[in-house]
Amino acid sequence: MNTGSDRGTNESATGDTATETTAQTAAETAEETPHVSKAPAFIKARKSLHLSWQVGVFIVGLAVIAAGIAMLVLPGPGWVAIFAGLAIWATEFAWAHLVLRWTKRKVTEAAQKALDPKVRRRNIILTTAGLVIAGALIGFYLWKYGLVLPWDLKDQ
Repeated sequence: MNTGSDRGTNESATGDTATETTAQTAAETAEETPHVSKAPAFIKARKSLHLSWQVGVFIVGLAVIAAGIAMLVLPGPGWVAIFAGLAIWATEFAWAHLVLRWTKRKVTEAAQKALDPKVRRRNIILTTAGLVIAGALIGFYLWKYGLVLPWDLKDQ
């Protein structure tokens, strides 16, 4: 049997659900809106100037990404530079905006997964086991062959 208070509770729950659905729809609509260039209005007004702007943005983004790729093997924040170059491209190109949004979502998911206690425990155990094995191998090598420093080499 439904009493008046039960109906009120059901209506408020339905109202909350409707509010949540509206918020989700608004968020999905915001994600699906077409990409708009971030160039100033006077640049967008002239087609040749806008094309030149886009070429410049592409070249700057490409240079930052190339530097980031180089920093993957050289000292420096390689991944940060690559994502920065992608963000530069995302100001003008819809495809880069989509790739950047996908990348942000995947990085967030990976961060959440990495914070899971089971995953953290497994990673700590695997790291510890790897360090123990590496230490044992280094210890065996030093026991078998000894440590010869480059400046202690005798003429051979």
